[in-house]
Amino acid sequence: MIQVGRGHEVAVLAFDGMAPFELGAVVEVFGLARPELGVPWYDLRVCGLTPGPLRMVGGLDMTPDHGLEAFAAADTLIVVAVPDVRGEVPGALVDALRAAHERGARVVSNCSGAFALAAAGLLDGRAATTHWLYADLLRRRYPEIEVTPDVLYVDGDDVITGAGSAAVLDLCLHLVRKDHGARIANAVARRLVVPPHRDGGQAQFVAAAVPEPAADDAIARAMDYALANLTSPLTIAELARVACLAPRTFIRHFGRQTGTSPLRWVLHQRIMASLPLLEDGATPVEKIAAVVGFDSPATFRHHFSRIMCTSPSAYRNAFRAGDGGLRAGARDGRTSSQSAADRR
Repeated sequence: MIQVGRGHEVAVLAFDGMAPFELGAVVEVFGLARPELGVPWYDLRVCGLTPGPLRMVGGLDMTPDHGLEAFAAADTLIVVAVPDVRGEVPGALVDALRAAHERGARVVSNCSGAFALAAAGLLDGRAATTHWLYADLLRRRYPEIEVTPDVLYVDGDDVITGAGSAAVLDLCLHLVRKDHGARIANAVARRLVVPPHRDGGQAQFVAAAVPEPAADDAIARAMDYALANLTSPLTIAELARVACLAPRTFIRHFGRQTGTSPLRWVLHQRIMASLPLLEDGATPVEKIAAVVGFDSPATFRHHFSRIMCTSPSAYRNAFRAGDGGLRAGARDGRTSSQSAADRR
């Protein structure tokens, strides 16, 4: 289990010819000092795959301060992409990833970076994701992997894979949430001006990237209503009435806009609403279940364990006494994101 405290080193890999977006997102989340949060923050290292200056897409030049040796020595290693998804991953990078994983470091990929983890054998027998454009290729090249192409990230605890592109922000915030809890992750999200949480099991590809204006307004109204009434037993019929849409039309528009179903979205909002209450430690689990809209503590525990891969009590204990990150035993290593078959 990863322990996060002062001096926790996050290393991200840079290479010649890479696009700067995902690298910049990692730097933004883990590289900026955040004294206002009141918790030990990360030490970020940008590491070069090869020595010397690197040319990036868009005409940018950069010279990383560190190389593969520093990358391999970090506590959390992040590979945001590889130079060529169809080529061989450099042997030195494969060795660095294997050595880091063997000594207990957390290894993270984003987008095509999954190919580097796959080449190192770290994804064999595991569920993993990558950008939907590369999912079939990853499956063909590495048949030992259970490729899950329709999620934002898959959390295997010590090995975590993300979908790529803008989902790198979801991945980074998920890591912060694992390490420091929902309050801190929400504060970072506010600084980034992004939603504090998108479920890891949310679809990567949303059919209507720009929804019809009427449907967009309707779905937004239903979402606002749901968030204001989480303690009520919300139904599809009720949300559809708020949206002024027929239930089937509402479900279709909701899925196109968000990549998930209305009830699954509500369920995750309730779980996310419970995290700060659990971290605070003052409210009994039974009361929290009712506060966030579950009809019984048993139902709350069931859904919490399925989504967070730990029990509410274990999650609370992990943040008691100011620990910040989850302690050993709080998670069992299953994926926190859910497959398409697990959706409503």
